[in-house]
This record gives sequence, C-alpha cells and structure tokens, in this order.
Amino acid sequence: MSFAATISEWGRAELDRAEAIFQDAAQTVANEVRITVNEGGRLPIDLGNLRRSLMASTSDMPSVKPEQTTFTDSGIEMVIAGAELGSTVYLGFQAAYAARMEYGFVGPDSLGRVYNQAGFGFVAAVAQRWPQIVTASEAKIRSRFEGASGQ
Repeated sequence: MSFAATISEWGRAELDRAEAIFQDAAQTVANEVRITVNEGGRLPIDLGNLRRSLMASTSDMPSVKPEQTTFTDSGIEMVIAGAELGSTVYLGFQAAYAARMEYGFVGPDSLGRVYNQAGFGFVAAVAQRWPQIVTASEAKIRSRFEGASGQ
C-alpha cells in the first residue's frame, strides 16, 4: 500500500472514530439525564411521563407540547445513531412541566395553586459533565477500534 493510501485510510478511520465518539457521548447524555432519583440520578419520577417526553432531533430543538399530557418513548437512539459528525443533536423535554422540575417554581400557577418547589437540576448536572462524558466516550471508542484492528 502506498504512503498516500495509508494516510488516506488512517484519515477515514479517524473520522469514523470521531463520529462514533460524538454519537456515544450524545447517547450517554440522553441516558444520564433520564436517570431517576430512585436510580441515583436527579430526574424526578412519578409515572415516567417526564422521562418519556425527552426527544432528540438533528434539525432543531424539540419544542414543549403544552397540550400533550402523555408521552411515549421517541426513538432517541435512532436519531443519535444517524447523527453525522459535525451535526448537532438537540435533546429536549416536551412535557410542559419540565422547566419547573429542572429549575423549580415559586408562586401561584395558572390555577391559583401556590408552590415553593426546588428544582432538581437534572439537565444542568449532566451538562456540567460534558467534558468528562466526551473523555470517557473517547476512551471507550478508541479501545473498541484498536481492539478490532489488532493494534
């Protein structure tokens, strides 16, 4: 194999690794943000509707759906698996009460009920870990690629 062909093959392999790292890190974020308080995470859970309202998109941020009260799992894994290196993976909770659960809420709601609820910070906690998540994904993917190539 020529030097140019060797470098070209190496470059393609590096792009494949980078894309796999990107996808793995995005999937890790989606997984971690859905870990409930009962499971050692920060997402509050009652019936699981908030957890199921998480949606992924590569075109724009999923919007809140105030009229929708029941959600089903939305195939986040497929969206992330199809995301190309250089694209953006948007993750967003569609349940109308997601922001209250994340940030908390103090005062009367639209029905006159008064709340003094602390936020759970389930999104912020995972977002703060982004550098560590990418580092862990890189180590995992590199070992997988190197193990597969016998290096």
